[in-house]
Amino acid sequence: MVERIGTEVVVAGAGPTGLVLAYELALAGVDTLVLEKLPRRVEQVKGGGIQPRTAELLESRGLLAPLVERVVSQEPVAGHFAALAVPLDCTPWRTGHPCPIAVPQWEIEEVLEERATAAGARVLRGAAVSGVAPDDDGVVVTADGLQVRAHYLAACDGGHSTVRRLLGLPFPGRPGTQQAVLADIRLSAASPLVPQQIGHMSSLMRHAGGHWAVLVPLGGDRYRLTFGRTDRADTTDDTDDTREEVGAEEITTALQAVYGPETALGAVDNASRFTDATRQLEHYRAGRVLFAGDAAHIHPPLGAQGLNLGVQDAFNLGWKLAATVRGRAPSGLLDSYHAERHPVGAQVLHHTSAQRALADPNPGEDVAALRDIVTDLLRLPDANRHLAGLMSGLSLRYDLPGDHPLTGHRLPDAELVTDTGLVRLSALFRSGHAVLLDLAGAVPGDLRLPPGIDLVRATCAEDPGATALLVRPDGYVCWAADGPAADRGALLDAIAGGLARTP
Repeated sequence: MVERIGTEVVVAGAGPTGLVLAYELALAGVDTLVLEKLPRRVEQVKGGGIQPRTAELLESRGLLAPLVERVVSQEPVAGHFAALAVPLDCTPWRTGHPCPIAVPQWEIEEVLEERATAAGARVLRGAAVSGVAPDDDGVVVTADGLQVRAHYLAACDGGHSTVRRLLGLPFPGRPGTQQAVLADIRLSAASPLVPQQIGHMSSLMRHAGGHWAVLVPLGGDRYRLTFGRTDRADTTDDTDDTREEVGAEEITTALQAVYGPETALGAVDNASRFTDATRQLEHYRAGRVLFAGDAAHIHPPLGAQGLNLGVQDAFNLGWKLAATVRGRAPSGLLDSYHAERHPVGAQVLHHTSAQRALADPNPGEDVAALRDIVTDLLRLPDANRHLAGLMSGLSLRYDLPGDHPLTGHRLPDAELVTDTGLVRLSALFRSGHAVLLDLAGAVPGDLRLPPGIDLVRATCAEDPGATALLVRPDGYVCWAADGPAADRGALLDAIAGGLARTP
């Protein structure tokens, strides 16, 4: 018998992207059901690097602190570009989180699921999506004896997205040319070549015996091992197929080739394959179905970009989808999700492709020469700043209406003085609302704001570059004023055009 239920939004996939999206929707009061095909969470380290901009966004919702309690290493390690030896310096971007934060992905998911369900979202495990039937008014999702009618479906179900396949959507791009293995392992013996602490990626990458490998210590006898072959290249048409089981013998061969015969494998907690395929959906929205995370884009896993790109998709989509479901969204707001995030995804695909070439474990003379040149460039402050902003997400600017220099940018976290005392800017976004920040008495006292926008009057010791700022729920400025009195009409136009229908 098929059970039929209704909800406002179905999220397919309980990875970091889907869970952040579920949290955002539930925070806005949207009835949200997450369908996850796996009956239980896979305790795999996987993509566990939280980049600085992602850390800022998580902190703005109060989600970062419980994650920081689970960090793999307390010692900060700077980011990298293509595993080159020069660390990326994010301090010029004025962030409180200048280095990536290493947390195993399954622990990220555990925290996010706890917070999403506490906010009101439901997570149903062992529910594999098997049917998707959208129409003009909503979508019907079928999953293991359950039929759910929803206003919208958000597909966050990974690079092999079932939703994408059921809708017959092409996933254009470049197929994988090489496969690699990611494994959480335990060592029973270790040679001096085995690293004892997490360091910069350039110090962890090793090549020997026809293999390349990165071994990251996780504490005790636990390690995350990533490896592949340098003495062959897979060029067949099926390299996107990563279903072949990874055996202990294959892992042992790579371990001992790179780290010496005295290094002994004790146990394999889990292992999987991945490729360097690069693909992106042409449209992140198909009627009542939206795509985020790996369901929308895949790329070589260089520089810890994948989890972060997906989570930032979710922060962009969440408030827009919530406003749409609630009937408060201005015309075109939901479509702006694709307009803003597709170029960001394309940029990540572009620079991970460049890193793929530079990080080739078996480079020819030309690539080796190019690596030397790019390494020298990274030592120049302006070049390092540019790539640090790119890899961390801190330099992202959306192309939003308005000619103020702050429009479209993130605001660095700052300490504010309000009538109730000191508060960090990031703390103003705990509710998931937009914030109208009046820093000089510039906002009219009788201004009536729509629901979901909080007016905060404060002063700031640092020069914010404006007397008043309207900041979206995802932390990007969509309007700013310089004068002692804000233009009421321009402010209301910014609200109506970019956030919500005015009352």
